[in-house]
Amino acid sequence: MLDIKRIRNDFDQVVKQLEVRGVDKQELDDVLAYDQERRDKIAKAEKLKNQRNTVSKEIAELKRNKEDADDKVAEMKTVGEEISQIDNDIKELDDKIHYIMARIPNIAHESVPVGEDEDENVEVRRWGQAEDKGFTPKAHYEIGEDLGILDFERGAKVSGSRFLYYVGLGARLERAVFNFMLDQHQKEGYQEMLTPYLVNDKTMYGTGQYPKFKEDVFKMDDEERDFTLIPTAEVPLTNYYADEIIPGENLPIYFTAFSPCFRSEAGSAGRDTRGLIRLHQFHKVEMVKFANPENSYDELEKMTANAENILQELNLPYRVITLCTGDMGFSAAKTYDVEVWIPAQDTYREISSCSNTEDFQARRAKIRYRNADGKPELVHTLNGSGLAVGRTVAAILENYQNEDGSVTIPEALVPYMGGVAEITKDNAKGI
Repeated sequence: MLDIKRIRNDFDQVVKQLEVRGVDKQELDDVLAYDQERRDKIAKAEKLKNQRNTVSKEIAELKRNKEDADDKVAEMKTVGEEISQIDNDIKELDDKIHYIMARIPNIAHESVPVGEDEDENVEVRRWGQAEDKGFTPKAHYEIGEDLGILDFERGAKVSGSRFLYYVGLGARLERAVFNFMLDQHQKEGYQEMLTPYLVNDKTMYGTGQYPKFKEDVFKMDDEERDFTLIPTAEVPLTNYYADEIIPGENLPIYFTAFSPCFRSEAGSAGRDTRGLIRLHQFHKVEMVKFANPENSYDELEKMTANAENILQELNLPYRVITLCTGDMGFSAAKTYDVEVWIPAQDTYREISSCSNTEDFQARRAKIRYRNADGKPELVHTLNGSGLAVGRTVAAILENYQNEDGSVTIPEALVPYMGGVAEITKDNAKGI
């Protein structure tokens, strides 16, 4: 959430900065008007409360002197009712302000390119070269189904579309990938966590999923508890320090966690209906950082490099792009997307997003640290995929496929596969 003082004190600049993120100026006009009305009412309430305190002393003095205080008592009853009404008005204005503010996205960092959609994202660098195998590459889902290691048909039977079973060495490969990622991130200084997979509404609000994006998640049908299945481990990891003050000397703090992720994929009908790219349930290794505001952008560069390192170790070609203002996520101030090469689609596909949200999430979740002067200050939070596991498996199957339908295991993963260096129809069951 943005600081309302920023809107109040630098209104024209904020309007300009949010216009490129799709925010209607009228929303900011409304916030400013409600805020001014609220402050006026607070001032009036304070004046009436001071008046009540003064007259209350006069009433007490009259009563001590056994003098008539009825008129003043009646007057203060009216003043009390007026104060109560003003307090109610202030509460209503607070709600109106919060309703709008909770739906306004973060302001983009000055280095973020201005653009309307993904076509205006800016490529930063590429790594690796797509190999010409001398045959037409198959899609990962065809490879997986032919080998018997991905079963989408039974996944749909049991749960519906965009669910699957990993079978035999398919399941072993998925496990190998996320164990490898966790080990790499531990070497880079991330503390491994295992988080809750169900969180409450306050937690979803803290990272910016609620209230604007409720249609994108799976919410439990439970009248007694406000549980939601996590869309990413970013949610419980970032909220680990919600409503707390972190000792400044502890920063930066690095967390990593493997988790299932659950997404309704609202609005994605017809997109990536086959395969591992867009599922309702998938696995991801997440990276989260809590950083000092002065160096949070250095930490973003490091986090992006940590995601890239996984792909380099697996020898998977990729590119890094900077998302433009119209393509960034709601909470982000700056985002790098890492996109892996998918041969069957002859294109790069997102496999990681690394974002600095600055103090946007910290303000919502009330996460602070003590600065050098010992004063509480909002921390900067960062998050990134390190990586999306299913998409990594898809990239491995496509980039390491052989003409006979087998798949070579990347060298870095062979120890995690129990020494298996290739998946074939003969060993695919893994038993």
